[in-house]
Amino acid sequence: MTAQQPNPSDIVYRQPTIDDGETIWRLVRATGTLAENSPYSYLMFCRSFADTCIVADAGDRLAGAVLAYTPPQTPDVLFVWQIGVHPAFRGRKLGFNMLDQLLDRPACAWISRVEATVTPSNDASMGLFHKLAEYLNAPMEQKVAFPEAAFPEGEAHETEMLLRIGPIGARKQPEPSDMGLFERLESEVRAYSRDFPTVFTRASGALMWDEQGRRYIDFFAGAGVLNYGHNHPQMRQRLMEYMAGDGMLHGLDMATTAKARLLQTLEEVILSPRGLDYKVQFPGPTGTNAVEAALKLARKVTGRHNVVAFTAGFHGMTLGALAATGNRFKRHGAGLPLAGTVHLPFDGYLGGTWDSADLLDRVLADPGSGIDHPAAVIVETVQGEGGINVASFDWLKRVAEICRANDVLLIVDDIQMGCGRTGPFFSFEPAGIVPDIVCLSKSIGGIGLPLALTLFRRELDVWEPAEHNATFRGNNAAFVTAAEALDIFWRDDAFSAAVARKGALVAERLAGIVERFPELKLCAHGRGLVHGLECGLDGVAKQIVHQAFERGLIAETSGARSQVVKVMPPLVIDDETLSAGLDLLEHAVAALAMEPGEASGTSAS
Repeated sequence: MTAQQPNPSDIVYRQPTIDDGETIWRLVRATGTLAENSPYSYLMFCRSFADTCIVADAGDRLAGAVLAYTPPQTPDVLFVWQIGVHPAFRGRKLGFNMLDQLLDRPACAWISRVEATVTPSNDASMGLFHKLAEYLNAPMEQKVAFPEAAFPEGEAHETEMLLRIGPIGARKQPEPSDMGLFERLESEVRAYSRDFPTVFTRASGALMWDEQGRRYIDFFAGAGVLNYGHNHPQMRQRLMEYMAGDGMLHGLDMATTAKARLLQTLEEVILSPRGLDYKVQFPGPTGTNAVEAALKLARKVTGRHNVVAFTAGFHGMTLGALAATGNRFKRHGAGLPLAGTVHLPFDGYLGGTWDSADLLDRVLADPGSGIDHPAAVIVETVQGEGGINVASFDWLKRVAEICRANDVLLIVDDIQMGCGRTGPFFSFEPAGIVPDIVCLSKSIGGIGLPLALTLFRRELDVWEPAEHNATFRGNNAAFVTAAEALDIFWRDDAFSAAVARKGALVAERLAGIVERFPELKLCAHGRGLVHGLECGLDGVAKQIVHQAFERGLIAETSGARSQVVKVMPPLVIDDETLSAGLDLLEHAVAALAMEPGEASGTSAS
């Protein structure tokens, strides 16, 4: 009987994982023709270049593999390092099919040339690349890459020819999405698709691309979710490996390996070095969940209902968090009275040298103030949505002391300003305070996956089992990337130092813009890598953001009147991209200053 031949229709083309490294090495050995490299080299390709590699998975074995990468100096080139096809699958066009599938990957969307080195006697590979060039309707050049004399003496090796295919035309580009689809089907509540009226397709680091292939520099960072940039390669690879191994994704609050690694890494890298003996609660997927849990716990511990919040603060869109939010427009959306919270002036709100902490001290100490003794005070060290209002460290220290003296719990909402946004991991660290409760979300998920944590002093953990819960509190995919982010960025102070250095560059550039355009009544303020360019004329900040978008920069406004241009790039942004983004911002400001009438308006007061 003849052995049953493999069925090509059963083959799945996919991105390799680290688990494929050894298998690819054995596949290369089985070909009998390819140069056999170390197993380590195949593991590295699967780890660091997976998005530009592909395997043909036949179920019980790998039928083939293509290992390729984009050289840093020529990011529009796909260099094919090796193509291997198992002997049992030869003659089925697997090599060609793998290259065709690979070039359709999002990671290869901007490839304009394909390159490889092939020996003159390798007829099969020569024929494959000639066929690929014909299929792509692109010319193919040949020249010597490495002459025979370049190889070690005594090591018989033919000359390696460099094959260069390109330029490559557009490949199977989908029809542009109809923006009318979003208008027809998505709720009127949508906001950012109005501010940035294009359809985005991919993103990497501090860069985003739309369907037309236009590149944008990101000074928005997903409203603070993407401190570590879009699609961080190590986090992405770790997540893909976890999912490829059928790692548990939804776990409620069950114990899982992913949660164990996150808790252990959080304790080892963040909490213990800072002397913080916090318990960790997983309240749900978003920041408002963290705040709701914090408020509820504070009320349960103290037996009091009232909470002190501050003017211009923002804490979330669910009712408890919204009650602590200052923005009148956001509060109005609740549709009912928001009780249980009183708002006092944030640092600097009243202007001059008046210290608003004095008012907090007075009303807490005075039984005739009309303010019920609170369970907690909730504060942001920098008000990200309120206008990039920066609290001084002295003011934060006074607030902490006043809370302690009056038996009031201090909650720091570090949802947007934590995870390094202001430099240190926690934004309150330079103030030398230790909050009773800390709210984290946004960038704690690492790569953009939803995750929230509520941290609190051990003695405050008075919850009964299941007294506070949420269906999606166990997002194990986010646990994986969160732990990886802590491991990559927070084992030493280098990342914090880099944020401080880049923040100083931003502050210097914004100061220059303020000085250059006095007619726009600008001022700049911020900390770390979150800064605001405040506009003293109504509507100007929105116009600047619009002009910036037209030039290829994504930024948003902040403040109750949208009076502040918010500069908040991913923390991993390189100096060159940061400088280019600041150039675009300055051009946008200049465009308004040069157009009489565009920058006119009443003073914002």
